[in-house]
Amino acid sequence: MAILILMSLTLCLTLLDIVIKSLIEGAIEEGEERRILGGRAMIRKVYNKGMTLNLLEGRPETVRLLSALVTMVITIYQLFTLMRRGMRLKKAGLSLMTAGAWSNTFDRWVRGYVIDYVGFKTKWEKITRITYNFGDFFIVAGSILMMLSSIFKSGRKSR
Repeated sequence: MAILILMSLTLCLTLLDIVIKSLIEGAIEEGEERRILGGRAMIRKVYNKGMTLNLLEGRPETVRLLSALVTMVITIYQLFTLMRRGMRLKKAGLSLMTAGAWSNTFDRWVRGYVIDYVGFKTKWEKITRITYNFGDFFIVAGSILMMLSSIFKSGRKSR
């Protein structure tokens, strides 16, 4: 039962981000910025043709293939992990990471770029200019849960 719930969560979060990207694509012009949360965050449309922070931007085929490969590896790892007992944090983390990976990989293969749409106002201009999507947040949150699962696991004494 837990396997179905976590697989459903992965699918729903993947679709949520894809739908939001499609809405942003149709509702906001590239370069347009709308402030939210009292100006602390912005909705804007940015096309990322590379990986994180436009890494490998000039090599779109490499980016697509790497993205697909990593997404497949994470998905297979998630499936094997979901079939084991326990490891709730790890399973939740992998489910989030897999959702983010699939959403961004979908963009790369279908659109040719990833749509990023959320930025945050900070006192550092370079950080303020970085734009994210929910898939990115899922990957980061999942990574944090994976690290926590590793810390708590190593903290237990085995008999």
